[in-house]
Amino acid sequence: MYNFSEFYIGGEWVEPAQPRSLAVTDPASEQQIGTISLGTAADVDRAVAAARAAFPAFSVSSRDERIDLLDRITDAYKKRYADVAAAISAEMGAPIALATNAQAAMGIAHFKVARNILRKFAFEEELGGTRIVREPVGVCGLITPWNWPINQIACKVAPALAAGCTMVLKPSEIAPLDAAILAEILDEAGVPPGVFNLVNGDGPTVGAAIAAHPDIDMVSFTGSTRAGREVSVAAAATLKRVALELGGKSANIILDDADIERAVKHGARACFENTGQSCNAPTRMLVPQALLGAVEQIAGEVARKVVVGDPRKEGTHMGPVVSGQQWEKIQTLIEAGIAEGAKLVAGGPGKPDGIDTGFFVKPTVFSRVRNDMRIAREEIFGPVLSIIPYADEDEAVTIANDTPYGLSGYVSSSDIERARRIAARLRTGMVHLNGTGVDIEAPFGGYKQSGNGREWGVQGFEEYLETKAVMGWSE
Repeated sequence: MYNFSEFYIGGEWVEPAQPRSLAVTDPASEQQIGTISLGTAADVDRAVAAARAAFPAFSVSSRDERIDLLDRITDAYKKRYADVAAAISAEMGAPIALATNAQAAMGIAHFKVARNILRKFAFEEELGGTRIVREPVGVCGLITPWNWPINQIACKVAPALAAGCTMVLKPSEIAPLDAAILAEILDEAGVPPGVFNLVNGDGPTVGAAIAAHPDIDMVSFTGSTRAGREVSVAAAATLKRVALELGGKSANIILDDADIERAVKHGARACFENTGQSCNAPTRMLVPQALLGAVEQIAGEVARKVVVGDPRKEGTHMGPVVSGQQWEKIQTLIEAGIAEGAKLVAGGPGKPDGIDTGFFVKPTVFSRVRNDMRIAREEIFGPVLSIIPYADEDEAVTIANDTPYGLSGYVSSSDIERARRIAARLRTGMVHLNGTGVDIEAPFGGYKQSGNGREWGVQGFEEYLETKAVMGWSE
């Protein structure tokens, strides 16, 4: 049983201002596996004060000092790697292989990338007689979700540390265990007191207090588009910088010259990975009308072969969704797809056969979907694939861009120049060609209601910097 009833503030584990506990539930067993405390605005005030006090010294620490700190964090993370993976699997239901090989791996990778960027980043440059200086933005409020928890924490914490910022982290109260382990890692690595602070809590209380706090200079939020709007409104009064990584409804355009079997299998598996709980999942598969029957057969077979079950069991491909609330939302949208006339190819409502306990969802494939259906418009955040037929390239691009989101896109073609031309027409922050995966050194973020700003790589590092022009530097 995990017990993280204290908050990490000013380099110490401290009691919350007001006792208020919350059970952490394993979504596979529906049993309690831990306890955290829910913070208040008073806890945020204390954490922000610690971060503000630590900022003057840490912001002027040398490049070499911060490189050494990131190296120590990486070393400490390696020693707790298995603990991080086990916590993620337990708190949000990721299969242990995914939690180990992808979820926990992304966390340590972000610290390594931040270290390498810091090593060679040009903080100062001459422009005529003016000196352009890049300085840490200040105290940062970091609000993170539950679906790729350590990944989304590390891709904020690592560049913020590398840039010389101090911070207050509010992880998701649904999946908070890995964040507490990370706090222990940072403490072991010798992060100076007050540089990193952790306050657990819910969005309406702790999240809102962070977003509105006058002594926080920047807030970086990852989560739903709805919650992103609320963060922006709360932050507006103080005109602080706001970086948002929000929802998606990414189109996967499979062109008529693609290796159809390979492209469809890859796209369907990617949709079901992490139980569909990825903001950049390729949930809308756009295929030529003439190939619709073949695509249905291939995608349906992929869905029926997915092994759903206990995430701690080796060989499980798909665990549960994170909560009962999420399960109900997905069921509502599956029922909406049926009611609106989409063809149910595989899966459907209810839990998989033989499973009574846990928030498990059937891997579901709909075909003959129209882009005005709810399953094509709304971010389901579950293992539900919508296959949409198109007549020609222009219609495929039109359908792909006909969404309020613009996070990611996917294109498959045997002609790389053709794939590149289609990619150039997509209004998304990222495009994957022919099944290529994410590049952790490339910027991650989207257009439209998928957010603003970027995470990962150099662009993610630069989010934590301010620009100062010192004129008259050279005479």
